[in-house]
Amino acid sequence: MPYAWAKRLVEDRMLFIFFRGEDAAVEKPQEARNVAVLIFDNVEPLDFAGPFEVFITGSNRGQDFRVFTVAEHERPVKALGNLSINPAYSIDACPEIDILIVPGGWGTRKEMLNERLTDWIRKTADEVEVLLSVCSGALILAKAGLLEGLKLTTNRLAIDELKAVMPPSAELLEDARYVDNGKIVFSAGVSAGIDAALYVVGRLLGEERAVKAAEIMEYDWKRV
Repeated sequence: MPYAWAKRLVEDRMLFIFFRGEDAAVEKPQEARNVAVLIFDNVEPLDFAGPFEVFITGSNRGQDFRVFTVAEHERPVKALGNLSINPAYSIDACPEIDILIVPGGWGTRKEMLNERLTDWIRKTADEVEVLLSVCSGALILAKAGLLEGLKLTTNRLAIDELKAVMPPSAELLEDARYVDNGKIVFSAGVSAGIDAALYVVGRLLGEERAVKAAEIMEYDWKRV
């Protein structure tokens, strides 16, 4: 093989590899969003497990969402019904969060007065892309000072409690299943958190992805 021809072949091959490398960089998928699901003693199991399942199912085999639990401490958390859960992280050791889910349950009545937790939620809310409040999780957000000027909803059983702590500028939509304020999304009680989580998946990745996740879960998604 003549030297000049061989040299041109090598150069062309390197140019091909260079351009393929540029293409690969352009087509590289977005890094998975970190989805942190807060848990605490006497949390309602479906409030956190429902959205947890939605983001796992809607994640396209883990490519779009990395879902984990976080709690104030590293010790096991006892949900309602004495269900014991080991949090993946404490709030002190938690990775950067893109989506934070604050569930409800009877434990919110205690945690809404936990200044260490509400301070962490307030600080984290400034940094996340989406904060999803499920059920009476809105009580914790109220004490964290995050409800100014927002439209809210919560569990029907927690409406009077929320009215007592929400700021005058907030508006409570008692019949809404979920409400989108941009960064902060609120859902009504228990199973409504699944609907709201599907809505967030659809908002971020397209409704088709959310519909597919609901089909895989065999869940009748109540869209609003």
